[in-house]
Amino acid sequence: MMQRLGQIIGGFRSLILPVAAWALAIQLWMAGSLPANATGVYSMPNIGAGTPTWIVDQAGVMSRLTQKQLNTELAELAETTDKEVRLVTIHRLDYGETIATFTEALFKKWFPTPEVQANQVLVVLDNVTNTTAIRTGEAVKELLPDETAESVAQETMMAPLRNGNKYNQAFLDASDRLGTILAGQPDPGAPIVQDTTSIEGTFAKAEDTDDRSATVVVVVLLALATIIPMATYYLYQAFQG
Repeated sequence: MMQRLGQIIGGFRSLILPVAAWALAIQLWMAGSLPANATGVYSMPNIGAGTPTWIVDQAGVMSRLTQKQLNTELAELAETTDKEVRLVTIHRLDYGETIATFTEALFKKWFPTPEVQANQVLVVLDNVTNTTAIRTGEAVKELLPDETAESVAQETMMAPLRNGNKYNQAFLDASDRLGTILAGQPDPGAPIVQDTTSIEGTFAKAEDTDDRSATVVVVVLLALATIIPMATYYLYQAFQG
């Protein structure tokens, strides 16, 4: 009996050890692969004020045509106003990071002093969460107050994103609005988003349709309740005659 019990325990051990080893391997693989897919400030290229790099599309959501157009617009804006706008996309934030903390850290990495930060604008989008953030320097705030900057990030950009993840349109719209404001022209404002959920058509409401259907059914039943007995009576009289 004891020998048989020992064989059973040995069999369980031989089964458990490979399963435990397999589970451990999976955990190590996940632990090693998840950070590799995330984007941290340390993995971003080094860019400073005056560097002619306006687009960093690590998430790969912009078309070449869009990048070409944005590079042209932002280069001209920097040349004519001394205000530099950089648009960044990332794919997945590091654990514990938010789009706001990432943007702040990247802004300080690229522009480490208040003097260097003064004429800078940084817009960042994470395409996994579809969240955006913006950071501006003090000289920029004279033309682009924080409230307006937030509107660019959270309204101008988010409208195309909510309407089918239109990343190209989101950045083109943001560039157009920022360029207009930083050139000293009036703010065109955020896009007007039409709420189509409250638009009423000429169709009957579901409850109206249900009420009408119920009324028709009752009328038909009442009519049948009257006609059938009468028809039965006349047929009976006819057969009796």
